[in-house]
Amino acid sequence: MSTMFDTLLQLPLFQGLCHEDFTSILEKTKLHFTRYKEGDLILKQGETCDKLFFLINGELSVKTESSDKAYTFIETVNGPAIIEPYSLFGMKVTYSSTYIANTEVNAISICKSFVLTGLMNYEIFRLNYMNIISNRAQNLYCRIWNNAPQGTEEQIAHFIIQHLNKPEGEVTIKIKMEDLAAYLDDTRLNVSKSLNSMQDKGIITLRRKEIYIPDASKLLWVSSKVDCVIY
Repeated sequence: MSTMFDTLLQLPLFQGLCHEDFTSILEKTKLHFTRYKEGDLILKQGETCDKLFFLINGELSVKTESSDKAYTFIETVNGPAIIEPYSLFGMKVTYSSTYIANTEVNAISICKSFVLTGLMNYEIFRLNYMNIISNRAQNLYCRIWNNAPQGTEEQIAHFIIQHLNKPEGEVTIKIKMEDLAAYLDDTRLNVSKSLNSMQDKGIITLRRKEIYIPDASKLLWVSSKVDCVIY
């Protein structure tokens, strides 16, 4: 149990809290411990976010579907991590993605009511929370104001980076060639040639209606116009 609490203290939300304050928090709140097996659906895109959810260990598949259901991005997240703290407040308090266990997963959740009445009483926690929200807002603002990409390869890389939580690790994109061409306002032929060129360079692997990216960080070298990335 102590190891699990030590893991929580590693998360950005709790960094800087002394053990005395953290022990006080644990005494006042009910932590919900949950264990999931491989393949379990944990959180679903569009469902109400009414708790802080902490991935203690294990790996999750993160699936985000576009509003028109034309494409889906699949990323992974490894513990320890906090899942969508930005979805707990605001006009739209729903999860942005669906989370499925890739391995056995241990998680802890804290209800929203205690976040407001308990955790927010600690200045360090408030600062950590505001930093997380602010960094995300700055990142999204920065993406909007990046210079426009030029060639088709750069446009493809830019399109992908714009949709990622972080430009790193494995990513799978389920999308039809014609849909990608439509989003880029380019021809299917140009998009096909550029994708094959990126595959030849080892940046992506093309599959039937899928684009697999073994290391998304390589896209930053293609999309040279992405000159501001904050995570």
